[in-house]
Amino acid sequence: MRQIILDTETTGLEPESGHRVIEIGCYEIEQRRATGRTFHEYLNPGRPVDPEAMEVHGITDQFLADKPRFADVAQGFIDFIAGAELIIHNAPFDVGFLDSELGRLGSAWGRLEDHCRVTDSLTLARRRHPGQRNSLDALCRRYGIDNSGRTLHGALLDAEILAEVYLAMTGGQVTLHLGAEEASGPARGAEAIRPVSDDRPRLRVIAPSESEYAAHAAWLDRLDEASNGRCVWRSVSEGVTA
Repeated sequence: MRQIILDTETTGLEPESGHRVIEIGCYEIEQRRATGRTFHEYLNPGRPVDPEAMEVHGITDQFLADKPRFADVAQGFIDFIAGAELIIHNAPFDVGFLDSELGRLGSAWGRLEDHCRVTDSLTLARRRHPGQRNSLDALCRRYGIDNSGRTLHGALLDAEILAEVYLAMTGGQVTLHLGAEEASGPARGAEAIRPVSDDRPRLRVIAPSESEYAAHAAWLDRLDEASNGRCVWRSVSEGVTA
């Protein structure tokens, strides 16, 4: 499965007010491994960057003066994301800006979701951690991901960090490995495997007592009642004891 972790930086908060995209960063992962492929562009927005936005990302009007316009990179961007699943933190913000940029080029360009599927990692984080802070920085702290280089927001750096956060949220993996590196070094993986001795002591298996079985059954009864008879563990338990 090909996934693109995407982030943007902008001149302000609202595309409806004429604000524009000034940086696009895309980081590709496939089968939960980094491929090493990225798409990264700074863009001349044709308008000033708001001071408040500049305080967040540090990108100045002077720096952007000689950069390409969105129209100059649009085809390369669409080619890079086409057919992939985009993972975006607070997706409506970035999608709104990118749809606005595509709209300026004409209706033939369509909208972002005409070219790919979009998943909002903020929505995913809120489901997994309800009532908690779910900013990218907060998630890095929660999953033990190093974001010490993130003194200012930057689209490509944020995309790389979000890739690690997303993998941690969806499967426990917290480090990215390039597939090519792992493929070229099988010995490195073999060193991490320690064979178990044939004469090792057998593991002790402790069977539950009758009272523990009864307590477990009572708990499943409560779950079954609360879920209107859809308790998965009830069906599993019955299958095991049948």
